[in-house]
Amino acid sequence: MDDDFVMTIGDNDEVPDLEAPIGEPEAPRRAAHKGGKQKKRKRGGDAEGDMAAGFMVDLDADGLDAVPQTLDFTLARASLKKRNNPGLYSTLDDKIAAARRAAKVARKTAAAAAAAAEEEQPVEDAGAMSVDASDDGGDHGSASDGESAQGEDEDEDGEEDAGEDEDKDDDDVEGDPQAEEADASSGSDESESEEESESEDDSASEEEDEESDDESEVDEVEEARKRAYFAPESEMAENIPDSFTTMNLSRQIMKGLTKLGFTQPTPIQARTIPVGLLGKDVCGGAQTGSGKTAAFLVPILERLLYRPKDAAATRVLILCPTRELAIQCHSVGTKLAAFTDVAMCLCVGGLALKPQEAELRLRPDVVIATPGRLIDHLRNSASFHLDGIEILVMDEADRMLEDGFEEELTEIVRACPKKRQTMLFSATMTDNVDKLIRLSLNKPVRAQIDPPKSAASGLTQEFVRVRTNRDEDRTALLAALCKRHIKRCCIIFFRSKAAAHQMRIVFGLLGLRAGELHGNLAQEARLQALEEFRDGHVDFLMATDLAARGLDVRGIDTVINYTMPTQFAQYLHRVGRTARAGRSGRAITLVGEGDRKMLKMAVKNSPKDRIKQRVIPADVLNKYRVKVEGLAAQVAQIVGEERDEKLLKDTEMQMAKADNLLKHGDEIQSRPRRTWFQSNKERDSAKKAARSKFKASH
Repeated sequence: MDDDFVMTIGDNDEVPDLEAPIGEPEAPRRAAHKGGKQKKRKRGGDAEGDMAAGFMVDLDADGLDAVPQTLDFTLARASLKKRNNPGLYSTLDDKIAAARRAAKVARKTAAAAAAAAEEEQPVEDAGAMSVDASDDGGDHGSASDGESAQGEDEDEDGEEDAGEDEDKDDDDVEGDPQAEEADASSGSDESESEEESESEDDSASEEEDEESDDESEVDEVEEARKRAYFAPESEMAENIPDSFTTMNLSRQIMKGLTKLGFTQPTPIQARTIPVGLLGKDVCGGAQTGSGKTAAFLVPILERLLYRPKDAAATRVLILCPTRELAIQCHSVGTKLAAFTDVAMCLCVGGLALKPQEAELRLRPDVVIATPGRLIDHLRNSASFHLDGIEILVMDEADRMLEDGFEEELTEIVRACPKKRQTMLFSATMTDNVDKLIRLSLNKPVRAQIDPPKSAASGLTQEFVRVRTNRDEDRTALLAALCKRHIKRCCIIFFRSKAAAHQMRIVFGLLGLRAGELHGNLAQEARLQALEEFRDGHVDFLMATDLAARGLDVRGIDTVINYTMPTQFAQYLHRVGRTARAGRSGRAITLVGEGDRKMLKMAVKNSPKDRIKQRVIPADVLNKYRVKVEGLAAQVAQIVGEERDEKLLKDTEMQMAKADNLLKHGDEIQSRPRRTWFQSNKERDSAKKAARSKFKASH
């Protein structure tokens, strides 16, 4: 392919598909035994609406290089309540298995009925009888039908032989003359695509000219404000340390780093750890997987070793935008502090309140929290406050500074002392002065290691074109990719929770081991999905942007974007789940006509030799389109069963609540009511304003 990437995926200039995943994982993941029962999980999914004919997902619905098992949720899951009646309701896996068994029985019954009908068909003339006798038509036809049905069953059950045949077919796709003839037969489509590409090129050149004009107009006033706000570059250490031993770290910290497998500091760690040890404010930015978590944990732990120990006090607050990221940060911090006396506390939603309140009463040195649960404890947990905070850290700070967290962040910053050290870290760190002013930073030092909009150097980005008015082909394209090419260690990102859940059902019906991770799941199910994916019990993880930031799961080979996100920063976070810490990986994105702007930004901010196009042959797409359309009825049935079970669970919960009020009404009413810093009306209006502003900007 030429160096200049042109989006003409539907034309004859095919690019060979990659035959094997890029970059084998350093540690092999445990494979689940065939037929083994998976852990039962709670499902709180909200799959709204029936499946459309032909099954099309509704698109508009709502860094650390460490030893394996960095993502450890054992302690967090241990605090969750177990199900009271684990055998009362069937899991989603049970529903999918039942639907597949029913479909298999229906196929066999239909094949047997067709064979019986052919045997009972009356013979009208001798000529027909002689033809049937010579060809043995009835028996031979029924046998072939049975064999084809059996072949379909084996394909859906994911037999190894079928997988090997598909791999062989994939290897021959590039030079297959039949595929070339099939592409050549659609002459009218190619001519239309050529006309479209010409018009697209013209419009693209005009847009590029406009963008270049906009970029040439530099806002000198804004640049002057940044120079006045941030510390001069001379305050950055001139001699960047090339090892942890030259940073004058304590022996306990060095042992913790060795335990986690750190040998040499990454660039972001070498730049920010010395500055953090001096107590200066930091705005750190580096690519995903570059070790930003240790970049702020190491100086924190080193400074806490010299804290006054006569009275316990909470001195450090670390804020994370998602529960999973906070749990991961707590896991890494606990391992780094294993040889110290520093106490850490995890405060996130979805986990029990009482154990967290008991830990906070002991005044832990470090509190790692999400904004909502932290404010809940500030308002309702006795004697907990932030008056003694000396260091405030925001992981994924650009997400924390967005409008959705504005009120919560203002409330937290107001509760912290003004004289403190503040450290902000993100892969897409903002330098917008207006957003940073609210944090009361004192001449923060900028440590931008990589260009702010660049992907990892070992990442190969592939793009698959979704033709105009053919968005319903996305599901077939995804199924073809995952059945033929991507076999394991893959995260698939969706724009909505309903789409992720429905695709989880489709993959189960296709015989693919998949899990899901989104906000409609209970916290126990979210942690269980991550553990199953980490341990290799599932090969595909259907996720929303909940999993796009900060999560570090070793061995992820491929990231697939079912839909392109609306922000390029979010795209970088998604594809940053692979190719971490210098390893290689691959990102595949299904691109429609509305995604041209994001596509141009991805091409512009990546090396040319790392941008490729992937072509799905027309006959393969048609094959999987038929398969997906045939699953629409089964998907609708499973969604309906889940809806009925959810309604039954809600009814039982209301009955149990009413029964408790009748039995223990006085005790319940005497408990202090939990409060929030906003009224319900203010909270609803803030959510609506943030949602409308987000839609207006996109």
